[in-house]
Amino acid sequence: MPRYEFTEGSSSKFWEIRQEGTTLIKRWGRIGTDGQEKSETFDSKAEAKKAYDALVKEKEGKGYTLVEGEGGDDEAQAESASHPDLEAAILAAPDDVKGYLAYAEWLKGEGDPRAELILLQHAALDAPAAESAKARKQAAKYIEAHAGELLGEDLAEAVSEETLKLEWHLGFIREARVGQVDYDSTADVPEVLRKLLAHPSACFLRSLTLGMACFDGENEYHDTLEVLGKAKPSKALRHLFIGDFEYPDDTEISWTHVGNLQPLYRVFPELRELRVRGGKVELGKIDLPELRSFTVETGGLPLGAVKSIVKAKWPKLEALEIWFGSDNYGAEGGVKDLKPLLDAEGVPNLRKLGLRNAEFTDALCEVLPKAKVLAQLQELDLSMGTMTDTGAHVLATNPTVFRRLKTLDVSENFLTKEGQKLVATAAQSVISGKQRVPYDEDSRYAAVGE
Repeated sequence: MPRYEFTEGSSSKFWEIRQEGTTLIKRWGRIGTDGQEKSETFDSKAEAKKAYDALVKEKEGKGYTLVEGEGGDDEAQAESASHPDLEAAILAAPDDVKGYLAYAEWLKGEGDPRAELILLQHAALDAPAAESAKARKQAAKYIEAHAGELLGEDLAEAVSEETLKLEWHLGFIREARVGQVDYDSTADVPEVLRKLLAHPSACFLRSLTLGMACFDGENEYHDTLEVLGKAKPSKALRHLFIGDFEYPDDTEISWTHVGNLQPLYRVFPELRELRVRGGKVELGKIDLPELRSFTVETGGLPLGAVKSIVKAKWPKLEALEIWFGSDNYGAEGGVKDLKPLLDAEGVPNLRKLGLRNAEFTDALCEVLPKAKVLAQLQELDLSMGTMTDTGAHVLATNPTVFRRLKTLDVSENFLTKEGQKLVATAAQSVISGKQRVPYDEDSRYAAVGE
C-alpha cells in the first residue's frame, strides 16, 4: 500500500491508500500509531481509480510525500479491468471480432475506455472506404485523448516521448516497439517494457520489437531480457525482434550485448518469428515448436550458439538465417559444426536457408553439393561472406544440385567478373551484385564484424 507522510512543525502524519477492485481502502493517523481505516465502494473500477487519483493529487497538494510503495500509476495498471474468460475466448479465435465485441460489452459496464475504442475500431473494419477512414481518425483521436486512461500515466508519457510506439487493434495493443530514441534519451527501456507487458491493454500483443536499450555506452539487453523472462507467459505473441537498430549509425553490432534467450522460450511458446541482432548471443536449448522463421544477425557468433541452432527443436521452421561473423569479434565454429543442419536433421519443413556473413564460404561451397538439406530448399543465401571464384566454380559444376533452387544469393562476396559469370546460371535466379575487392589475398573478411 502506498504510504504518504507529512511532517512540518508539530504535524507528523501519514496517509495510505490502495485500490481493490471497485473499493478504495484508506488509512491515516499520526506517525508511530496504527491510525484508523475506512473503505469506500464505487460503481466501477474506473470510478474507483478516478477517485484514487483525485485523493492522491489532493494529498500531494497539501505537502504529503510518497515514502513507501508504488505511486498511483502502477495501481492504475494493476486495477485495470480484465476478464480471463473473455480473454481466453479471444486467444482461441484472435481474428473473430465477436470475442472483442463481447469484451466491449463487459468493459462498458466497468466504465473502461477501451469499450468505446473497440467499437470505434470495429466500425472501421468493414465500412466503405470513406466511412472507414473517418472511423480510423476518430479512433486515433480517441487514443490520443484517453492515453492516460488506456495506458496509465507512465506508458502514456513513453508514447509521447516515442520511447514506446503502439499499434492498436479492436481496443487492444497489437504491435509495440520499445527503445530509446537518441543519445539524449534517458528512458528506462526495461521498466517501460515491464509496465507494457503487465498492462491489460497488451494482453493480446502479437508483435514486439526492441530497439536501442541504451545509446550511452554499450547497448546491452541483459535487463530487458530479464524482464521478458519474468513476464507472464503469453500465447498471443507471434513476432519478436530483439535489436532493431541501425548499424553503424546507432551502434555497432559487436557493441551490442544480447545475452541469454533461453528463458524466453517458455514465456512465448507460440512464437512464429524470432529475429535477433547483436553480439554475445546465447541461445541455450531452443524449443520453439511453432516457430516458422529464425534470424540471428551478428558479427561474431559463438560456437555455443551454433550448436544451439543445429540441435534446436523447431519442426515447423521454414526460414533460417545465420550470420556467422569474424573471429576477431567472437565468431567460432565452421563447416563441420553445421553437419546436423546440412544433413537436414530436425528441419523437415525448411525451405529458405541463409548461411551468411561467414569467413568459410568457400569451404561451405565444397560440401553443399552433398548436403541433404539442399533437396528441400527453395532459396539459399551465401551472401556477405568470403566466397571466391573457387567456390563459384563448385556451384557452377554441380548444376543438378543447385538448379533446383529458385533463388541463389552470392552477393557481397569476393567474386571476380569471371566468377559471377560462372554462377550466373547455377540456379533459376542468381543474385551476384555488390562484390567486394580484397586488398590482397589475405584480406578477405566477412561483411559485418564490428
